[in-house]
Amino acid sequence: MNESVELSDITFAYIFVSMDLSYILNHLGEDREAYFNSVSPPVFESSNFAFASVAEMRKHLKDEMDYPFYTRGHNPTVAILRKKLAALEEMEECLVFGSGSAAVAAAVLSSVQQGDHIVSVKNPYSWTGKLMSRYLSRFGVTVTYVEGTDPLDFSTAMQPNTRLFYLESPNSFTFALQDIVAITDIARSKGITTILDNSFSSPLLQTSGKLGVDIVVHSGTKYLNGHSDVIAGVLCTDRKRAEHIFETEFMNIGAILSPHNAWLMLRGLRTLPIRLKQSAETTAYILSQLETHPRVEKIWYPHHPSHPQYELAQKQMKGSGGQFSISLRVEGPEEIDKFCDQLQYYLLACSWGGYESLVFPVAGLSGTANYKESPHPWNLIRFYVGLEEPEVLWKDLKQALDNI
Repeated sequence: MNESVELSDITFAYIFVSMDLSYILNHLGEDREAYFNSVSPPVFESSNFAFASVAEMRKHLKDEMDYPFYTRGHNPTVAILRKKLAALEEMEECLVFGSGSAAVAAAVLSSVQQGDHIVSVKNPYSWTGKLMSRYLSRFGVTVTYVEGTDPLDFSTAMQPNTRLFYLESPNSFTFALQDIVAITDIARSKGITTILDNSFSSPLLQTSGKLGVDIVVHSGTKYLNGHSDVIAGVLCTDRKRAEHIFETEFMNIGAILSPHNAWLMLRGLRTLPIRLKQSAETTAYILSQLETHPRVEKIWYPHHPSHPQYELAQKQMKGSGGQFSISLRVEGPEEIDKFCDQLQYYLLACSWGGYESLVFPVAGLSGTANYKESPHPWNLIRFYVGLEEPEVLWKDLKQALDNI
């Protein structure tokens, strides 16, 4: 492991769309004159809205997606968040949900019917896999899982009834990528919908609207909120498709985001660029130290030169943020436990994207009720680098590695 990681390899880049990033994060959708010129938008904690006339009520009922009638459909605080997220992904519309799993479920359910077929990347997020393999199978929907590192994996797995390609690029443990543009080109030529889980990157490091994706989903819990205090899901797509999802899966299932949590996400978005920048720069420093440590067997990180898809990562991503994995040279799982238990600044927890640094060992999944055996190597450990000082985080890692 003699390749070095240069900070320039993980350079953080701003996104400029039809509006600049600063405008999107700080001003888009914020009608301050209507809110007593408050700098921060109010939280509309109202379940429903009243009208001066039947005509006005009728107008709002005709378009619940765009006008407040009942908060399940449209809430002014939530609407501000929706506008910002759609602009960040360079897509026309956004719907937000009470969890990332809800957003994924709405996207998938809106794309298939009884008897349809899905081609999905192998080993997607666990609850996404359960949705497709366990839930949808009850209704005659079948799924074929492919490696996905070659676009031909998707075209080869197609059947006459294939209606959906499901991508997760990168995935969240070994960070395997798919060539998004090549796969969406194949899908478009066959009239197949594409869904991309973009939670790893956030819109700032990978912009789905530029890559031909039909529907992009996020766990908004991660980078977009960034403070580990909100569970949220995001779905961005074109206007026509958004209207269809709104009128079916969104309104029927009702897995909405509360106005207060939308306000917390708006707060989190303000600092998204500087949080991502700090996390990426610290990650570059830590990886440069880890790659020479004798206990480190392998590094998984899309923008590390040892990653087998390093060139593709540079092509379709602007950086890889603060999440990476390592495999350790150890004799058994008990040494993995010992290493993780000795860490003082990395919290043993799932998720990523917050201010705190995290560690999640694959060995921790073994034998649990919902996960049982993981498809990933038992000596694989996933890290998320938060906003602590780089030297402090490396010192903590080094002492734990040295004391296995």
